Amino acid sequence: MKTIRLKVGKERSLLRHHPWIFESAIERGGADSGETVRVESADGQFLAWAAFSPHSKIRARVWSFDEKQRIDASFFIAVCASSTAARARFDLKSDGVRLVHGESDGLPGLIVDRYDQTLVAQFLSSGAERWKAVLTDALLQATGLERLYERSDTSSRAQEGLLPVSGWLHGTGPTDLLVCEHAWKLGLDISTGHKTGFYLDQRDSRKKFADYAQRLQFQRVLNCFCYTGGFTVAALCGGAQHVTSVDSSGAALAQAAANVALNGFDAARATFVDADVNATLRQLLAQGRSFDAIVLDPPKFAATQAQAERAARAYKDINRLALKLLEPGGVLFTYSCSGGIDADLFHKIVAGAAADAGVDGYIVERLGAAPDHPMTLTFPEGEYLKGLVVMRK
Repeated sequence: MKTIRLKVGKERSLLRHHPWIFESAIERGGADSGETVRVESADGQFLAWAAFSPHSKIRARVWSFDEKQRIDASFFIAVCASSTAARARFDLKSDGVRLVHGESDGLPGLIVDRYDQTLVAQFLSSGAERWKAVLTDALLQATGLERLYERSDTSSRAQEGLLPVSGWLHGTGPTDLLVCEHAWKLGLDISTGHKTGFYLDQRDSRKKFADYAQRLQFQRVLNCFCYTGGFTVAALCGGAQHVTSVDSSGAALAQAAANVALNGFDAARATFVDADVNATLRQLLAQGRSFDAIVLDPPKFAATQAQAERAARAYKDINRLALKLLEPGGVLFTYSCSGGIDADLFHKIVAGAAADAGVDGYIVERLGAAPDHPMTLTFPEGEYLKGLVVMRK
């Protein structure tokens, strides 16, 4: 077994069971891509077993902190079974479920979503890539399913020195699927959709938005960055009279319109706008339009803290415009999925946007990802999705 030795003082995060080892923390040692290494402190104390990544700034990702643990097929079978079993304890109200959430489930760089009878996996780290065949078998064994599609085509693979890959790993069949959650159905395509095909992390927020629509009797709803219309359908299910949905992807809007029809709603109750959201917000403001509910669920503006300042300006601008378009008593559901923007900073950004808009509002709720996208006590970086429900005064 190859060994990497850390610099003096760099063992502290590992002693707290944080799973990342950065290049700058390593004094000496190395291995092949994805190979398991023994991690030791500067004085030779065992710290962890980790997967080595020679191309990434996160030079190693921890599999286990137990010196007696063997990193072999039986290890991955046990961890996949444990992660899958944990989801059965969550009250998810959906047949679309995240079964493995990377580091939070002890499998760094592995994302696995289940859409009814189909698994979709992303192997995003060198370690996950090296053990792909074993992990595939372990996931099929843990779930009893026979279809697994790979969506390892994200830009983060390049940081690990890996090429993008997608296609069936086990079984075959159609890639256009349905997910049933709460009181509605949503169509998706696992071969072309964002992430593994859909945003399962917003499942609970969609239900909450439907509940608000029912309780407050929304008349005019604006759904920005609507993608395939999850919040649009939720609003209509809650009784909203009309929803305007904006996105810059024609393909996503076509799926959103199909999802409205799938759930039996009159097409006249939904308008779809293929345009830039920022420009559309300005245009709606110039037209004197207003809404009693607005959703801002933009894509990732900042992947790292280094990009946070530029991203903060973008978040502030769209929130400022949205708050000006919001009727007094109206509700804004606003989100950031940027890892470089923490919850406290996001709160400050929205507060600054309100000040610039000349309005105030109540923070009614703070939102996050659904529980099958967990943040653990030892890995706070797992909290990537932050949301606020703001009611304008």
